[in-house]
Amino acid sequence: MDSAIQAIEFLARSEHRVAALEALSEEPRDRRDLRDATGASDPTIGRVIRDLEDRSWLAREGARYELTPLGAYVTDRFFELREGMRTGERLREVWRWLPREMEGFAVEHYEDAVVAYPGPNYPYAPVERVTHLLESTASIRGLGTTLYKSGNLDVFCRRVIEGMETEYVYSPPVLRAIVDWNPELTARALGCDNCTVFLHDALPDDSRCGLNVMDDCIGICGHDPETAQLEAVIDTRSPEAREWAEDVYARCRSEARQFDVGELAPDASRSPEGRLRVEPR
Repeated sequence: MDSAIQAIEFLARSEHRVAALEALSEEPRDRRDLRDATGASDPTIGRVIRDLEDRSWLAREGARYELTPLGAYVTDRFFELREGMRTGERLREVWRWLPREMEGFAVEHYEDAVVAYPGPNYPYAPVERVTHLLESTASIRGLGTTLYKSGNLDVFCRRVIEGMETEYVYSPPVLRAIVDWNPELTARALGCDNCTVFLHDALPDDSRCGLNVMDDCIGICGHDPETAQLEAVIDTRSPEAREWAEDVYARCRSEARQFDVGELAPDASRSPEGRLRVEPR
């Protein structure tokens, strides 16, 4: 086995070694401090100290122990790996909806992401997350390629009518489905002075996900590639993710055309076959 993998295994199979490095990365500690920080017994913490000293990661200065420069380097890299693996586990169930065409997307900006997707016993997590996000923001900008459920659209329209500052770049089929769902309510909402709507015929990742920029976070809404129905929500407060989302939105908005509210009238002559539809709940 590669020696680097062996070193990772050496740490990963001992929670006390990891806890000791975590404590020592904050400040030097004496033996009692390390025992308290790790929850290890005195004999165990003795073995941990010897193990770390044998690898030149730890040195004693008087009664206290501190990381060597090598130990600080190894600790930083190990914790970076741990955070990367945590992010991987967090996003594992929603990987298929992560952007691929939105330039600049980086997984590492989603270490603190909140992920909502239908579980085996409760399918409504994405719907409830969208409602929470809509109720928690005073403004929203987005790329509208995802069809929300009817309950989410009710909340969206109500929030717009209540004054939520709204600017959206829609895929035409998605906007048409929303208008068909409730022509009167959508005309009222999208006709508000605080709501500006654009259309774009080729939004990036339009078969995979949409994007929202809200007051305190940004959100990715994953959807079914055929029906555009909401499948998952991934949102984060990461400043780096926000900067990325702002750039993506600005580029798409600059390419979009203004939407005329007069186009909201439903067209009865169009065939319903192959048309996107809003689903209940």
